[in-house]
Amino acid sequence: MVKTRLATGDMADLSFFNTGSLYLTLNPAKNFVDLSAEPYMSKVIDSFKAVASVGGKVYAAPAGSIMGGGWYYNKAIYAKLGLKVPKTWSELSANLAKIKAANITPIIASYKDSWTSQLIILADYYNVQVKNPKFADDYTAHKATYANTPAALAGFERLADVFKKGYINKDASSTTFDMALKMMVDGKGAHYPMLTFATATMAGDSAANNGLTIWMPAGISIYKGSKNIDAAKKFLAFFESPEGHAIQMAALKPDGPYAVKGITLPKDLFPSTMDMLPYIESGKTAPALEFLSPIKGPNLPQICVQTGLGLKSPLENAKEYDKDVEKQAKQLGLAGW
Repeated sequence: MVKTRLATGDMADLSFFNTGSLYLTLNPAKNFVDLSAEPYMSKVIDSFKAVASVGGKVYAAPAGSIMGGGWYYNKAIYAKLGLKVPKTWSELSANLAKIKAANITPIIASYKDSWTSQLIILADYYNVQVKNPKFADDYTAHKATYANTPAALAGFERLADVFKKGYINKDASSTTFDMALKMMVDGKGAHYPMLTFATATMAGDSAANNGLTIWMPAGISIYKGSKNIDAAKKFLAFFESPEGHAIQMAALKPDGPYAVKGITLPKDLFPSTMDMLPYIESGKTAPALEFLSPIKGPNLPQICVQTGLGLKSPLENAKEYDKDVEKQAKQLGLAGW
């Protein structure tokens, strides 16, 4: 419907839409007003600008809060066993071993809802980018793949490793997302790799390089053909201001930080949201790969389940995903494929 309205010139003054690869399908440079020079843009974090830009120009302002990808952890279990929040994969692995020794399920897996199987891989993208800064561009151009990039392959290897070591629940294939959340609340599992506001963030190999993979909020754009561009610009300026955010927070308590610097959040935030803030404030974040590249294979959930249940090796699954991505890239007509 949005594409049709843009094509017929019947678009609203303002457009609320996804950022990242989906946003690019709307041809922002053709259809929306360049917001790069707007004063409030100086306070918008670079990670958001990267997923709302074309040709170095920003065409959308952030609307909503940021989601993080990583690991929920049960604080009661951590306190009982005297564990510290891990900042490296080795520290996390040591915690998992101690939790298993205490006869507690270290990791909850909910593969009945196959989309949940992707998080160990998707949330690890920050670490891929740290080691391979050009991975997203090379991946899109078919110069890099998951199978031939060690840092990317590591996600599949770690997903397989936690299964081999018996760290996931035995009924993983019949456990749903809702069941997994209840298990976390009831203390029947110590960790749950999941999107949104996870606290024990996906760990890398070095604490100094620790960071967070984030999912960017939607964006609001101004239609180029609008007769009210000046009024729309004033609205966005207010929307992105501290006063505008205060109204948003009064209506709905934020469950994640905003993509705008200088916004004072309420003191009664969820603990998981508080744990995300240092990464946002220090700039140690990277958008998930799907925000940086237009290609994401549709069969990744099923492939991750194969990995997570040990049905195929990590390398076999990485190669299978590379083939899955190739089909989509060709459908999109991308160069290099």
